[in-house]
Amino acid sequence: MERLAQKKVAPEEIIGRETARSLAAISAELNRRVGVLIHRSGQIETVVVGDYDRITIPALANVGTAGGRLRGLRCVHTVLGGGTAINEEDIMDLACLRLDLMAALTIREGLPDLLHAVHLIPLQIDGRDYATLAPVHPASQPQSCIELIEALEAEFIRERPIREVDKGKDRAILISVTTGSRVEAEDSMAELVELARSAGVEDLAQVIQRRKHLHSRFILGRGKLVEIVLMSLRLGANLLVFDQELSPSQIRSVTDHTDLRVIDRTQLILDIFASRARSREGKLQIEMAQLKYMLPKLTTRDDALSRLTGGIGARGPGETRLEIDKRRINDRITRLGKELKSVGEQRYHRRSRRRKRDVPVISLVGYTNAGKSTLLNTLTKSDIHAEDLLFATLDPTSRRLRFPEDMEVIITDTVGFIRNLPADLLKAFESTLEELFEADLLLHVIDISNPAWRQQVEVVESLLAELELDAIPCLQVFNKIDRVSPEEALQVRLSDDGVGISALDSATLEPLLIKAQEILRSSAELAG
Repeated sequence: MERLAQKKVAPEEIIGRETARSLAAISAELNRRVGVLIHRSGQIETVVVGDYDRITIPALANVGTAGGRLRGLRCVHTVLGGGTAINEEDIMDLACLRLDLMAALTIREGLPDLLHAVHLIPLQIDGRDYATLAPVHPASQPQSCIELIEALEAEFIRERPIREVDKGKDRAILISVTTGSRVEAEDSMAELVELARSAGVEDLAQVIQRRKHLHSRFILGRGKLVEIVLMSLRLGANLLVFDQELSPSQIRSVTDHTDLRVIDRTQLILDIFASRARSREGKLQIEMAQLKYMLPKLTTRDDALSRLTGGIGARGPGETRLEIDKRRINDRITRLGKELKSVGEQRYHRRSRRRKRDVPVISLVGYTNAGKSTLLNTLTKSDIHAEDLLFATLDPTSRRLRFPEDMEVIITDTVGFIRNLPADLLKAFESTLEELFEADLLLHVIDISNPAWRQQVEVVESLLAELELDAIPCLQVFNKIDRVSPEEALQVRLSDDGVGISALDSATLEPLLIKAQEILRSSAELAG
């Protein structure tokens, strides 16, 4: 086998005649499948020994897979006992590892018989993303292997050219695997698309798969995973974004079968928060949430970097790299907790001063991108950053506001809510959300132009109940009535449940101010 690893194959051949003979002899003697990974230069990179009926390709370096290129390696393995030459596992390895070729060498009486080869293609033919070459004997290979591979790669690049402006930008396939209804999955996917847009990720395709049970290893089926990997090759994707939260083992299983980076919805939200946080407190909160998310996903062992300690009772491996990383993260989380406690105390003192002045506090709450920051800007003539993106504003902002009947209040904008908000993120933002506990009135801003606004209202109300804020008076503010039909706008205006406004139009805000002032006066009278 060592001599086999030192052989070199002519780049024009899938495998040379002598190499094929050595491979067949070793496989017959061991009664196991044996494979070789061959570089385009003809150098044998790896020799792999499998079982009688299967072979497992080890983890490969990510060299040569950027820009839609193939791996630069081809795999040739033996097949014993007249079994199927190219099976589903071969196709999965070919697709997920982006191999140049996958070839199976059948054996007859310890000698090489026929070479069966398959390769990927840029466009599907008869619903398949691969093509099969005619079986040939290793001694008579009519087609140049290197010319075929280079032609295929040129076709891949021609089918999906990447513009200069797209280089360095994440290009993602968004994936949702659900056991629920198709409608729920589509609503959730629409929100994931908006999250990706907010994170500056280019959305190339969306894939929804409904299953009776989620796959324990891959979350989605193996066949669908192969389909997605082939899609990524055609589209030039470098990122897979799952709508569901993935366990560490699921992330590892998917990344083991593909070169693409894999993140879930939680990680995407954390990344958006990290890029948007501006205040010291916001940055501390995000770092803590990210570390708590990362901690259970540290699973890589690295015993080679263990410290060897001397002395009686201390011989043997010391702390592994994994243990050191976990300890450092835990230490950092503890330090962040102390810093956040200090910042929280400062915020508490500021709230105490407000209470002494007996100034009522109004807090804006609602689903992300409902228009809270825009409303605050219009009410107080401020210039707080407001944008048509999810989580455009994270840091809480307070401004003074004078009501028509000479009442002064403080109005506060808070971070928006979203369905399946990561628990660690909610925990990290506790000190920010404490502002809500001091509120005399909550204005629940609702984007009525969103088709899913009723579900969004349920999400916000359930989170307010979870935070034990449902006892505070709450006024529903139906925003963006200028984007709905006149009939719907009239229905909102006549409703007793809330107030209809357009946060961009100050002329529509008077009924909101009058209603809010009435609630504050009645609350003060009850308290008195």
